[in-house]
Amino acid sequence: MLTLVDFYADWCGPCKIMEPIFADIKKDYECKVTFKKVDVEADPAAAAKFGVMGIPTFIIMKDDKEVSRKVGAMPKENLVSWIDSNLK
Repeated sequence: MLTLVDFYADWCGPCKIMEPIFADIKKDYECKVTFKKVDVEADPAAAAKFGVMGIPTFIIMKDDKEVSRKVGAMPKENLVSWIDSNLK
């Protein structure tokens, strides 16, 4: 199963834009993808471990290894397409 990690901060405008999109697609991928949110302010060690330099950063993990990464806000369709391409 894939894990999609969302690195965000409460003060980040683009992160707030992505919040409802992330919540919406979470329902559609319930049995295929595990969704995890990491607040970079509360957990800077996790952000450092993954080399997160900008937020929002989305990382797809498979077998505890990073397989793909996107930085910045994006339309729902782009996020869905990216997830689907990693499910194959």
